[in-house]
Amino acid sequence: MEITQIGILEVNLQNKSESITIKSDEKIEKIVKALSSRTRRQILHHIQEEPMDVSHIAASLQMTEANISAQIKKLEEAGLIDCSYSSGNHGVRKISRLKFNKLIIEF
Repeated sequence: MEITQIGILEVNLQNKSESITIKSDEKIEKIVKALSSRTRRQILHHIQEEPMDVSHIAASLQMTEANISAQIKKLEEAGLIDCSYSSGNHGVRKISRLKFNKLIIEF
């Protein structure tokens, strides 16, 4: 298939100026697949204001931690979030935060 016109899709994840532009077809496909899940979009919504750990996200969405962990992994693989680890009351907590606030896809 040949695309003769360049299109731009902007996705505002938050009202801040940090942004990234994606032009690679492979990267666009990963991001679009990640955003196709309602659960993953809900996770992005929940971590907009502040980073959250898996257990807090799971509790707020009324889902299992295992499911949230799997969804977070897909968001991380798509490059939409960053995760870090910190010690918690019962072991290590995985903290998720938005990687950027605006996503621009050029196709």
